[in-house]
Amino acid sequence: MKKLTENDITPENLFYQRRKIIQSMGVLSAAAAFPSIGLSKTHDSRTALSFKKDKNDQLTLTPENKVTTYNNFYEFGVPKESPSHYADSLKIEPWKVEITGEVEKPIVLDMNDLLTRFPLEERIYRFRCVEAWSMVIPWIGFELNKLLAIVKPTSRAKFVEFETIYDPDNIPGQKNSFFGGGLEYPYREGLTLAEAMHPLTLLSVGLYGKTLLPQNGAPVRLVVPWKYGFKSIKSIAKIKLTSQMPHTTWNKLAPYEYGFYANVNPQVDHPRWSQASERVIGSGGLFNVKRQPTLLFNGYAEQVAHLYDGLDLRKNY
Repeated sequence: MKKLTENDITPENLFYQRRKIIQSMGVLSAAAAFPSIGLSKTHDSRTALSFKKDKNDQLTLTPENKVTTYNNFYEFGVPKESPSHYADSLKIEPWKVEITGEVEKPIVLDMNDLLTRFPLEERIYRFRCVEAWSMVIPWIGFELNKLLAIVKPTSRAKFVEFETIYDPDNIPGQKNSFFGGGLEYPYREGLTLAEAMHPLTLLSVGLYGKTLLPQNGAPVRLVVPWKYGFKSIKSIAKIKLTSQMPHTTWNKLAPYEYGFYANVNPQVDHPRWSQASERVIGSGGLFNVKRQPTLLFNGYAEQVAHLYDGLDLRKNY
């Protein structure tokens, strides 16, 4: 008998509703497209990190095994479990991050720079997916503003564009659109400069005390806790400061469903489902997974609401 998992017993209607976009383009499931690929679990070869511990004890952490096996990372398949099976193919050594665009001092940093140049700290953040599920994760990293400070944005810089690595030889979803959900790769995201400079915006290099696993966005990813999860781009290879709002992956695919701002807002529903509440991954027993009300800006309104003074958050969703 198959062992029940949380995927089996929690409602997945939102997951499949979102994938109707993909189905409408005739994209097959990962299993159908790649029947010969075996599901081989990724190996946990993470390294322990030194960091300043977060003293936030008001939030209950999601079990680590949920955070590392329940992921959206379409480059390694559409189903939630696929990234934890396939992401070992991601080549994270050597890794460089290039920062260019409207800056006075463009720079290329390697992972040693990112792990040692900026003091690391733990940030326990709520994480809210646009699919109406949530987690609480102890990220390890540093504020993005510290990196941007050393490249010195020019007066023309208004936005920050992020791009993941493009390596179709080793990333199956970039090589085959069936496996990768039909998205255009490399994956791109963006923030306003004010959002990027906010002290809550984190470049993460780890979680649960260790470096990131590939399925969680190794070796470096963005974490913006007041926005839906697709804004927190994984496996960043390029950062570019621009004067114009950048095109982003999901907004380009379905602009009426995934806006540029993507702030968590219980009063603005997705066109095909409510955002008023969320499933708490890892909570409850097999048949009583907790639901809770969605918080405006995912609970960070006091810190970030001023960034949107005068902005219509229904129009600018």
